[in-house]
Amino acid sequence: MKLKALLPTLKEKKRYLVFEVISDKKIGYSTAINKIMQRISEFIGELGMARANVNVLEHWNKQRGILKVNHKYVDEIKAGLTLVNKIDNQDVIVRCLTVSGILNKAKGYL
Repeated sequence: MKLKALLPTLKEKKRYLVFEVISDKKIGYSTAINKIMQRISEFIGELGMARANVNVLEHWNKQRGILKVNHKYVDEIKAGLTLVNKIDNQDVIVRCLTVSGILNKAKGYL
């Protein structure tokens, strides 16, 4: 027996959040993502992370990246991004550039 596919109204809606890391020196992808995810997790907790379904997409260009987020938790993730102020003992600013419902449009901001 095959399982039926979910109706579109039952599927989880997602948004793509494009963010930028502003710093004096260049910061590596893995260190930036680890610190960002750690601060967001501290802010909304593990249950909030599970509900928000935060996924990091493997796009990193000019200190910019994309997060895939549940549409109901976009504001919480944006607030969590603003809490990141140091990465590897270096002062940084993490800001959200845009939120999009389409990945190709979000890639245009990289």
